[in-house]
Amino acid sequence: MTNQLVLLKKDFFTNDDQAVAVADRYPQNVFAEHTHEFCELVLVWRGNGLHVLNDRPYRIIRGDLFYIRAEDRHSYTSVNDLVLQNIIYCPDRLKLNYDWESAIPGFCGDERRPHWRIGSGGIALVRQTIGLLELESGRSDAQANPMAELLFGQLVTLLQRHRYAIDTPPATTSETLLDKLIAALAGSLERPFALDVFCRREACSERVLRQQFRSQTGMTINQYQRQVRICHAQYLLQHSRLMVSEISMRCGFEDSNYFSVVFTRETGMTPSQWRLLRCRGD
Repeated sequence: MTNQLVLLKKDFFTNDDQAVAVADRYPQNVFAEHTHEFCELVLVWRGNGLHVLNDRPYRIIRGDLFYIRAEDRHSYTSVNDLVLQNIIYCPDRLKLNYDWESAIPGFCGDERRPHWRIGSGGIALVRQTIGLLELESGRSDAQANPMAELLFGQLVTLLQRHRYAIDTPPATTSETLLDKLIAALAGSLERPFALDVFCRREACSERVLRQQFRSQTGMTINQYQRQVRICHAQYLLQHSRLMVSEISMRCGFEDSNYFSVVFTRETGMTPSQWRLLRCRGD
């Protein structure tokens, strides 16, 4: 891609020996597609937005986690009070004898699952560690870089312990109803999702759950579910030869005409127009 925006090490690290730093995004505004001279972890704390990673769109909310390689292309659009933190690092500068490869998906540039979720039970621990890491990465004494690396090792280990796949329910019992709900929504892409059934199973109030979801994400449950399905449809339109009618079924829309109406309302173009535009872009 010509004229690709590249974020440079010299603009984010204080010296050539620094291996880890924290880049706050309070808030994260719309940001054009770019790559980096470094790698990063992206953690979402509030609001919502559209994160496009290597041409795949993700609707992101509180608790989303991404492992970004230097060569990955990503951007942010349609942001709404989006707050996140980027923990940036240079693999070649890390000196700590630690098994980074097993703790960080894609550390060696291999194919990996880049998108995870962090349950509410782990968020407080993760944010506390990032706070300490941010303090150390801002120091200039001789112990700053080693301390920052130690804290980075602690952070990636915490993430490894508390992360779970977006469509898989959290493994521990300490996670909240919101964590379970988000996993259930992501796991129901190809079938209807009944919130009342979920609430009966979890013995919770539907009204209270709706209020909590909106408070944490800035979206209603229906808005989030619809946009997650549209994101999946966009991916299938660009990366498969499936007919629009089959894509609508795979994204939980039993009526392909209704799918086209919703898709057009959300994106400003029909599924066929969107596919044609993206294929031309490729």
